[in-house]
Amino acid sequence: MSRNLFSSIEDMMESHNEMMPFSGAILVRDQDKTFEQSYGYANRSEAIPNHPHTRFGIASGCKIFTSVAICQLVQDGKLSFNTYVKDCLDDSFPYFDSNITIHHLLTHSAGNPDYFDEEIMGDFEELWKDYSMYSMLSPKDFLPMFQNGRMKFSPGERFSYNNAGFILLGLVVEQLTGMEFSEYVEKNIFQRSGMLDSGYFRMDQLPERTAIGYIDGDQTWKTNMYSLPIKGGPDGGAFTTVHDLGRFWDALFHYKLLSQEYTEILLTPHIHEEGQTYYGYGVWIRIVDDTIFKYFVMGSDPGVIMQSSIYAKSRIHAHIIGNINNGAGMIASKMDEIIYKEFK
Repeated sequence: MSRNLFSSIEDMMESHNEMMPFSGAILVRDQDKTFEQSYGYANRSEAIPNHPHTRFGIASGCKIFTSVAICQLVQDGKLSFNTYVKDCLDDSFPYFDSNITIHHLLTHSAGNPDYFDEEIMGDFEELWKDYSMYSMLSPKDFLPMFQNGRMKFSPGERFSYNNAGFILLGLVVEQLTGMEFSEYVEKNIFQRSGMLDSGYFRMDQLPERTAIGYIDGDQTWKTNMYSLPIKGGPDGGAFTTVHDLGRFWDALFHYKLLSQEYTEILLTPHIHEEGQTYYGYGVWIRIVDDTIFKYFVMGSDPGVIMQSSIYAKSRIHAHIIGNINNGAGMIASKMDEIIYKEFK
């Protein structure tokens, strides 16, 4: 089965790259057999190619790490999913609904204001005209961008993707543990998963084997150095590899990060987004023919694109990370078609 699967994926990638050249790395794993490939350059100026072990930014793909961290704290009895956010944080949020719970934040259903509202905003770079991207070093640094905003809707009313909600979850982690958010995740998730190439690296202190993100324009390009917060946090911005993503999913499904009970809670389709797509806690879930087809995370920032999937029936892994603005979603959709036909 793997040979046919990998041959189909290789053919698909060749066809895709003829139309829209991808820059990044791909890893597909079926049991103990793998297909891995890399494309384009990690550093265009120095003509350094990407590699399957290159580190890439994953934008919102790391919201699942924040959700795992919260679930760990719930499992340890430090709070519950029904705990009110106002009871967890010392900061002032004068116009926030007092009924917002941890569950609401985890499922993008709290209705709180966002610092980058993807329903009405399209250019992430515009944020840094009023706020210095160099000053964004911790979750608290984002508070002036949304803490005095008005509610969008009542808690639990509907799904509305919200980055600020995950900033609040990161603050909860910091307040309950006394640790910096990035330190907590690196110790309690990355290290326990064996993700030794992953971290919340500063954009101006990237380690070896890290791809630079590129924003392509008409006949020109630029790096994303001034387009993103200087350091990632609870809502996005970690760096990892396709192999480390595989290690994360393995650790999650083998209950090394959470008990079976809390892993299942994390992976439950808690809220419907649209069509076949649902959301758990920090994870997207696609349901086809009344059955969970796959669990996945995805992310997009200027110069960053990714999708990482586990197919529920076959347990096939498919991890796609790029250092450009597009491609991962299209490639993942084509992989979905191939895997659905193989295992339906």
